[in-house]
Amino acid sequence: MKVRDGQRPLRTAVLALALFGVAACSPRDDQAENESRPVSDSARAAFASSTRVDLTGGGATFPYPLYARWFNEYAPQAQVRINYRAEGSGEGIRHVINRTADFGATDVPMSDAQLRRVGAQVLHIPTAVGAVAITYNLPGAGRPLRLSADVLTDIFRGRITRWNDARLKSLNPERDLPDDSVIVVVRDDDSGTSYIFSDYLATVSTDWARSPGRGSTVDWPVGRGAHGNEGVAGLVKQTVGAIGYVEAVFARQNRLPLAHLRNRAGRFVSPMPYEIAAAADQVLEREAANMTRPNDYRLSLVDAPGQASYPIASFTWLIFSPTVLGEPRTRQLVDFLHWALRDGSAITSSLGYVTLPTSVAEDVLQRLDQLPAAAARAHPH
Repeated sequence: MKVRDGQRPLRTAVLALALFGVAACSPRDDQAENESRPVSDSARAAFASSTRVDLTGGGATFPYPLYARWFNEYAPQAQVRINYRAEGSGEGIRHVINRTADFGATDVPMSDAQLRRVGAQVLHIPTAVGAVAITYNLPGAGRPLRLSADVLTDIFRGRITRWNDARLKSLNPERDLPDDSVIVVVRDDDSGTSYIFSDYLATVSTDWARSPGRGSTVDWPVGRGAHGNEGVAGLVKQTVGAIGYVEAVFARQNRLPLAHLRNRAGRFVSPMPYEIAAAADQVLEREAANMTRPNDYRLSLVDAPGQASYPIASFTWLIFSPTVLGEPRTRQLVDFLHWALRDGSAITSSLGYVTLPTSVAEDVLQRLDQLPAAAARAHPH
């Protein structure tokens, strides 16, 4: 497979990046009943002056559990339906380029070339912080497997082929690693998870950056292909000696064994909420003073500095163009983001995703509040 959409994301940042989201429904949840709940004060204020319109979107599967819950909570309060199809990050980007939905969702930042194809400003609004976990099948292993960046890269290059390799044993001296083959499992579909993982490998290895590089599809040097997180997890579970990568929320929900990765500070950390949040906090602190493009929220969190930072963390983005949407739809989307960021933050944490500080979220919401007026100016009556 050839690498697509593999252009390095911009390393610029904004002073404020927040955890937003769009509620979701897929074909299997499209008819789910919504439990009636009292309208919160913030929701009532947000919707009082809004023109209520239904919205449609599609894209990334990684945030789907969060979007689905947000939708179910939001719909009865606002009397607004937001339909979302979990189709993959590539489809989310294509929706925005082809203008086939009100918004897209992606784990892969759009490249500059893709943005130019839209012909209008496109915003990348982070909706959640997540991570990619490394899972494996080593019966009787006991302690969590420890991996460093160079060892992990060479496993996925096919240069480390036995579990009792000296480099693996040096990282795991208290484990009796078997003399079994290392069976690499990779995604064979267009995947935001592949993008995040290959972005990490390309960041820590100049050799990997040259080839195969980063992308939502990757020409993997070795590996058995599987479709989706379910496919990778299933193949790893049934294959002794296998190792693969999956979304951290999926891994925890399915009780998969998780490797501890050595971060830039030299500490071995697991993909748990605190460690994932630490990566986001460290990158935001580092990049806050380097903002060069207002409203360009594309930012990589991989290989973040900091003692606690998990090294394969990432934002997932909601993408849309206010000038394409027009004022009513932009206002409705902004109203929803107000609800999601303030009233929906508890849902975010309960599902294993990571929120950002309230002060940061409030600053970004102030920026979003300017969008309906800008959309109205672009579409004068």
